[in-house]
Amino acid sequence: MNQSVIIVTGAGSGIGAHMCEALSQIGHAVACVDIVESAAVQTAARVVASGGKAVAVTANIASQASSVSMVEETVAQLGGVTGLVNCAGISKPGDSLTYASADWERMIDIQLNGAFYAAQAVGARLVADRMPGSLVMISSTNAEAAFPRRAAYCAAKAGVAMLVKVLAIEWAIHGIRVNAIGPAYVETEMTRRNIEAGNVDRAQIERRIPLGRLAQPADVSDAATFLLSDKASFITGQSLYVDGGWLAYGYF
Repeated sequence: MNQSVIIVTGAGSGIGAHMCEALSQIGHAVACVDIVESAAVQTAARVVASGGKAVAVTANIASQASSVSMVEETVAQLGGVTGLVNCAGISKPGDSLTYASADWERMIDIQLNGAFYAAQAVGARLVADRMPGSLVMISSTNAEAAFPRRAAYCAAKAGVAMLVKVLAIEWAIHGIRVNAIGPAYVETEMTRRNIEAGNVDRAQIERRIPLGRLAQPADVSDAATFLLSDKASFITGQSLYVDGGWLAYGYF
């Protein structure tokens, strides 16, 4: 395997889809993973049409077995794996007093359990192949900042921030680095749906961010590209907040 191979989950849309294209543009082969087969296929097709190397893989990372199969299929099609960018995620705000158990469980399954199962499957393969690697989890400013009506989301993202620390110190001996990227609001279809549903006030958010705008998918992919690269070879167990100054801003 001469070319680096990065698995990108949540590749069917939003940050994940842009991540696949951005990584391909700098020479990585990508496994475009999504729970929706047609979405994974479409992203992979765009990458290939632009001259990159990509395959579509259908998987549900909330399942440990499916995460293992995801890695096996990637290796079978691309010859190996060297890294992971876990972008899979959902958003469903709701009042904590009435939040349904099914919604809570689904949020934790995808955002936290899925992050672990995907990392575990990739990490196990890297160790078996005696390969160093870099894993990047897309977290959120909500790992640090509490928002009302987002108990499940905030709890899951805080869990991801701690997960990367534990995995980083366990797997450092194998040359595997594990980090997180915590964006503020990113201009994706999911964010637009939340704005339209009244869950997010765009003007209010832009006023709250010192740099005065929502993050773009490229802001996140640029950070991931750095963390995957040798330029970040001594960085592990960290959360890099790509938030336009959101967390730093404490003035009222």
